[in-house]
Amino acid sequence: MDQAPFHAPSAADASPITPMMGQFLEIKAVNPGYILFYRMGDFYEMFFEDAEIASQALGIVLTKRGKHQGADIPMCGVPIHAAQDYLKKLIGLGHRVAICEQVEDPAEAKKRGGKSPVKRDVVRLVTRGTITEDDLLPTRGSAYLASLSMVRHGETDFALAWADVSTGETAVLDLSTAALGDELARIGPAELLLTEAARTTINEARLTLPDMAVTVLDAVAFDSEQAGTRIAAAFPSGEVDPTAFSRAGRAALGALVDYVRDSQKGVPVALRPPNAERLSAHMAIDAATRVSLELLETQRGAEKGSLRHEIDLTVTPPGSRLLARRLSAPLCDANRINARLDAVSTFVADGLITQRLRSELKAVPDLTRAVTRLALGRGGPRDLRAIGAAVSGAIALADRLATIADAPTEIATIAARLADAPAALASELADAIDDEPPLLARDGGFVRKGYDATLDAERALASETRGVVAALQQRLIDETDVRSLKIRHNGVLGYFVEVPAGHGGKLLEVPHRDTFIHRQTMANAMRFTTAELAELEGRIAKAHDAALALETAIFTRLADAVAVEQERLRAIADALAELDVATALAHLAMTRNFCRPTIDDSLAFFIEGGRHPVVETNVRAQHEVFVENGCDLTGGALWLVTGPNMGGKSTFLRQNALIAILAQMGSYVPASAAHIGVVDRVFSRVGASDDIGGGRSTFMVEMVETSAILNRATARSLVILDEIGRGTATFDGLSIAWAAVEALHNDTGCRALFATHFHEMTALAKTLKRVSNHTMKVREWEGEVVFLHEVAEGAADRSYGIQVARLAGLPESVLARARQVLGVLEQRSSGNKGVVLDDLPLFAHQPPAPKAAVNPIHDMLDQVRPDDLTPRQAIDLIYELKKIRDASRRN
Repeated sequence: MDQAPFHAPSAADASPITPMMGQFLEIKAVNPGYILFYRMGDFYEMFFEDAEIASQALGIVLTKRGKHQGADIPMCGVPIHAAQDYLKKLIGLGHRVAICEQVEDPAEAKKRGGKSPVKRDVVRLVTRGTITEDDLLPTRGSAYLASLSMVRHGETDFALAWADVSTGETAVLDLSTAALGDELARIGPAELLLTEAARTTINEARLTLPDMAVTVLDAVAFDSEQAGTRIAAAFPSGEVDPTAFSRAGRAALGALVDYVRDSQKGVPVALRPPNAERLSAHMAIDAATRVSLELLETQRGAEKGSLRHEIDLTVTPPGSRLLARRLSAPLCDANRINARLDAVSTFVADGLITQRLRSELKAVPDLTRAVTRLALGRGGPRDLRAIGAAVSGAIALADRLATIADAPTEIATIAARLADAPAALASELADAIDDEPPLLARDGGFVRKGYDATLDAERALASETRGVVAALQQRLIDETDVRSLKIRHNGVLGYFVEVPAGHGGKLLEVPHRDTFIHRQTMANAMRFTTAELAELEGRIAKAHDAALALETAIFTRLADAVAVEQERLRAIADALAELDVATALAHLAMTRNFCRPTIDDSLAFFIEGGRHPVVETNVRAQHEVFVENGCDLTGGALWLVTGPNMGGKSTFLRQNALIAILAQMGSYVPASAAHIGVVDRVFSRVGASDDIGGGRSTFMVEMVETSAILNRATARSLVILDEIGRGTATFDGLSIAWAAVEALHNDTGCRALFATHFHEMTALAKTLKRVSNHTMKVREWEGEVVFLHEVAEGAADRSYGIQVARLAGLPESVLARARQVLGVLEQRSSGNKGVVLDDLPLFAHQPPAPKAAVNPIHDMLDQVRPDDLTPRQAIDLIYELKKIRDASRRN
């Protein structure tokens, strides 16, 4: 969603106005479009329109504070300790938030005198694409910030740059208008940056964009000349050469890094060197196909029921995120695909080591996000603990991988990166950080006891005050022989020595008068202090602060040590995720009876015993058997698939597309055998959908999607089409479907499955050499239809639509009329080669049957309530009914 600019009253025309409110308006003016979380003590306060928006979005009370230009100032607030929950809700709704903190001690403001407010400033801008906190992020998903630049050179060229700020992952891609919607659907950014001109071009192209926040920036943000300077500033080590990217690519990346830098308010951008992607490197899957195949979520927006949910057996969040990226962008390089499959095959061959690796991986924390938070100055002791545990886990996993003989390249590379883990850093972090540290360093108490002797001493003084005071008290008793001597404390005197009045004089005499200093005389007691007690009191007062300062220094030193190893740690994190995915896919293959596909650069597409992985699970959950089916589209074959609804056509079509996607992401596939020549694009047009909001009917959407397929498919593509032409008049639909098949066969030459209820189209198998007919088998038994869900050669002669309608519960009168109409249609078409050429008057309204005569016996029985009748009334009723029947016989 767009974030509308905020219009707050200006400080200039505010009269009268308090210094605090003047400060708010001044800060707000330089952060338009953001809800300002204005720190006031233990709360973040919001005012004016910000308060109205936040109170409605968060469901909190809207109050008021003072007046501005004679009107009440709306106000609401959230407590600091619960701010993350409220922030998450606002960001989820597409709002942007500016965090404004107190940047000086209130005591400093008091020194300035007058009514000067505490200095405040925005320390961070939070948007859907720039969040880094675990509790704001999807644990097993990415939150990408994307930047779209547009350059016109006769034709319009686009470039996308995107980054996951929480992990540092960054990429750049040049693309055309035609591919823009598909790539945005693949990446699924949480937030998109673009200019107003780019947004206008997208709207004119009628591109369907994924759900995301859209932030419109001034064109200067995408200036390609300034981009080089911005990129160099974001990657100061010189490892990124801006000239290596196209003009559009530089503009997109420059805008991206500048936006991230601004959002972090001066904190160095923790992005990794961008990966320059190419469209040809991965299988193209358009937005409609992703929806149709339910790759990452179902058509209802749920994760459960999607392909990802079915195959994601990873045990770490980074592994799950990597699997989702691979599923979204299957490879088109046969060598790289086979390298991934080699790694999976190695783990399939040794189930014991796979089980051990997965068990050890499960204990490895999310290294990537912990490193990024520390790099942004937003990390805490738990991140240090997580990094230490992750590095230790990487070292153990490297040792485990070293036992694999003749490991393939993929595994050897992973093992080498894990073995390069900084063991000294892991040891230091394990020694320093307690097992259960607090979230924030400022809370203290996270350094392990015994790590630092000075810290332990300060802690002992701070936390063991009672014992230290008791020891001093006992020593003073021994020295004075006053058994009733007590060391006490109050808010006025602090720590003091108290003795009964009768013993007070003793402490004022030699040899004790040089030790005890009189403080106060009371009716029954006298109070003293000593130099040692005064020193102890000062030390106790400072001990907590001193301990916290020591811990803070230790935290800073360890965070700096992590920063030095940042690149190695990120390489280790990548290796851990890759290992998790490889072992998860091996576990999937072993537990679900998947096979390794043969992948090459041919035009083969042969599947034996194929299964739909999601439907198979659902079928087995009902204790039924999933029917396996083969498919052979090698060399550009096109199968025309006919058969009844509910017969399994859609499942069969989709499962073949899913098998191709799984194979090219580097996974085993649900089949007994599979040979797939690399597919460059997959298109799936299965099921009806509309775009009412965009003014497009179901048929229009169908035609738009079919147009995209016919215009973009190549000989290396896989096309899945179902029921093309069913959304319009019969002859129109048949004509369109007929022509589409001819185009796929003659012009594109792609591998295709085309399901249809237009039985007339089966005649194409006689004239098009690569077209063959296949059907979903059914059996009829005593008027019932049994769907076998089995694909066989040949063509269906019926669609069994009326039988399916009966299963759906249509009234029997409707079904009877439908059978009558069907009989007439079949009779009229029998002599015309399956084509009806004239209008069908049989659809005229049929007059209702004559109303049956009224039966008085039925009327009487309708009025009787048997449970209300006495025995005598029942006998009388029988006699009455007998009289009526006898009378009707006489008439």
